[in-house]
Amino acid sequence: MEKLTIKVYGSGCKGCQTLHQNVIDALAEMNSVADVEYITDMQKIMETGVMSLPALAVNDRIVSAGKVLSVADVKKYLG
Repeated sequence: MEKLTIKVYGSGCKGCQTLHQNVIDALAEMNSVADVEYITDMQKIMETGVMSLPALAVNDRIVSAGKVLSVADVKKYLG
């Protein structure tokens, strides 16, 4: 299984931080290893075309934008 690359795009707000933590918690529950990056650079975020934050990308594909996913929801995208 290839190593996942996960990017959380956010402004640094509480919701964005919560999504980042939920990604880490989901990986721990799944015993998975991934490169997790938390990106707050608005220039980089705009380059992805994401209009709503927080956003979650798995292997450079945006899978969620504009909502704080729960640990269970994150696991669905990583599973």
